[in-house]
Amino acid sequence: MKKLNRLLYLSMILCIALVIYVVEAQIPVIFPGIKLGLANAVSLFVLISFGGKEAITIMVLRTFLGAVFGGNLFGFFFSLGGGLLSNLAMICLYKYFKDDISIPWLSMGGAIFHNIGQLLVAAIVIGDFKIYFYLPILMIAAIITGYFTGVVAENLNKRKVLKL
Repeated sequence: MKKLNRLLYLSMILCIALVIYVVEAQIPVIFPGIKLGLANAVSLFVLISFGGKEAITIMVLRTFLGAVFGGNLFGFFFSLGGGLLSNLAMICLYKYFKDDISIPWLSMGGAIFHNIGQLLVAAIVIGDFKIYFYLPILMIAAIITGYFTGVVAENLNKRKVLKL
């Protein structure tokens, strides 16, 4: 794929992820810190289709632009902390276990590390690591939402919905 076509394609994918991110941010949450994270399906698709560097770039840009458009710049740091840890975990899992792990399992791993990263940022902000008592609830939610997001990413990949 030529450089310009690749850039345009990744830009369109970023727009899709950003729209999903902003729309999902409008859905009220039942428990603090728990949401579906459908925009992560797009990031996972980018990881599989283009690689880790592109996946991290899309995640950082989506998170920053989502915070700007959503008016929640404070939330940017929580999303960025979780997103970076999540993407690094998924990159490692995909690099070393791509033949042994399904996309939903990869997504669940990413969701688990996303929650750990967000709690780390929260612990630093409030200056108390007791917030990790909330981790078991977040892990259950991560397994459920990560699986669902992984199924979405798997279908995007199989059906070549976002392929050029």
